Order: sequence, then C-alpha cells, then structure tokens
Amino acid sequence: MKSDSAFGFDAATPRDEARRILARAFADGEIASAELDARVLLCAALEIDHAGLVRDPDAPLGQGADRLKTLASRRLGREPVSRILGYREFWGARFALGSATLDPRPDTETLIEAVLDHFAGDIEGSWRILDLGAGSGAILSALLQGLPGAFGVGVDLSPAACAVASSNLSAHGLGSRGQIICGDWASALSARFDCIVSNPPYIASSEIESLAPEVRIYDPRLALDGGEDGLAAFRAIIPAAASLLAPRGVVALEFGEGQGDAVAALLREASFSNFKFRLDLGGRERIILASELTSA
Repeated sequence: MKSDSAFGFDAATPRDEARRILARAFADGEIASAELDARVLLCAALEIDHAGLVRDPDAPLGQGADRLKTLASRRLGREPVSRILGYREFWGARFALGSATLDPRPDTETLIEAVLDHFAGDIEGSWRILDLGAGSGAILSALLQGLPGAFGVGVDLSPAACAVASSNLSAHGLGSRGQIICGDWASALSARFDCIVSNPPYIASSEIESLAPEVRIYDPRLALDGGEDGLAAFRAIIPAAASLLAPRGVVALEFGEGQGDAVAALLREASFSNFKFRLDLGGRERIILASELTSA
C-alpha cells in the first residue's frame, strides 16, 4: 500500500500495519521500547484500548491518522510516552504529570512494596506518613491506598508540583487523608510521623548531561540533581527525619546505583540502625529502610 505520509501510513492504512510501521521507525530511532510505545500511541491516537486493536487489526486508521503522526513525531523527538499522554500508570493507578514533576518509574514501586511489607501486620492502623519531595504525589497516593487508615503529608519545593500532587490526591479520593505542603524538605514541619519516605534527587550534577534524552530533557532538573556526589538531598533529609520520626517508625529512601553504603553511613551518623535493603526490578539495591533510632 502506497502512502504519502512521512511515516508511511495514512487514513486508509490498517491499524496493525500502522503499528508495525511505527515500531520500525521507533527502533530505527534507537528507542528501546519501540514495540510497546507504538502500540500505546496507536491506541491513544484512535481512542481505543489494546483489546480494540486486537479485535479489529484491519480497521483503517481514519481520522486518527493525523493525530498518530503528531504523537509519533513527538516520540521520535524522545519525548517520553507518559509526557505525551500527560499521565503515568503507577501502582495500578493513573497519575497526571506536569513539567515540574518527576515521571515516576517502575523501580519506585519497590519503595511502595517495602513500606507496605513493613506495615503488613497492621495495614488498617492510623499511621502518619511523610513524603519528602512529593512530586506528582504518586508515592503518597499509593501508600494511602495500601494503608486505608493512614493520613499523609507530602512536601515539595515546587508550587507547580504541589498543585499536581494535590490534584492527583483528590482524583483518587484521597483529599481528606492527604495534604500537600510547599516547602524546603522538612523545614516547616514539627509533627511526628510513623513513616518517612523519599525518592530524592540522587544523580550527581556531572552525570546529568549523560542521561537519556527522555530524562535529561523532560524531567525537571530539581528532581534529578543530587549535587556534586548525588547525596546532597540525603544530607538534608536524614537529620530532619531523625527529629520527625515517631517511636518505632520507619524511614524508607530510594537511592541510585552504588549509593547504598553511603546512604547507610549517613543514616548511622544520624543515629539510625536496623537497616534493610530492597532490590529493584533489575536486581540492584534501590531502597533502604531504617526502623530504629539508637539512643544518644
């Protein structure tokens, strides 16, 4: 089938043929998730789900062809699919994104698993949760969903991110159990919390330019840049967590590859003990939990 489209498809092109064309174009553009991205963007452009694509693979693109070209062009420019769609699926729920929010990654679900496992003996408890660097609010929302008796506070420095997080909490029916505060880490807080979590910026400043374009261009630098050694945020968070943690509480932190020992050392300096590490989807240490404070 001949077409004058730059992508090789037009309104008459069958859906599945267009999917194959897109997957090849994305692969040629060195996009690792070419097959998945082609399918997701095709379904988004046609406003169908995956079942619709499977059920009617030979149906023509019709009026969705032009929209698909636009979405595909953006992806070839290395804009992430989640940014193109305006949302990310995380922990079984959909979260709106904004230019000021980090795009939540699947590895961060390891943080949710670790915290929920810690509270598995009393998931109905009225736990108080603090999320430092709340971003889109995905972490706080996931924890509140998994701990139905809990109340949470999320803190972020960016007013724009705070607005997105608040909107996501409300969208998931959690507005009455969660509050978002704009502030510099924990500087405005004095309450005690049973659980303090954070996925802080942990990329060394010198490494940011080497990140994939999807991250380097589209994630906010504020959510990436961890200073000269990637640990600047931990140096701010950990002492604050020591003063805000309730008795028998737990701190759970996400960190970058190879940073586990350094983060553990900072926790020890703040009198934390009883560490547990959790591995991410690639088998790398990604999460540390500290559940005890030694007496001074």
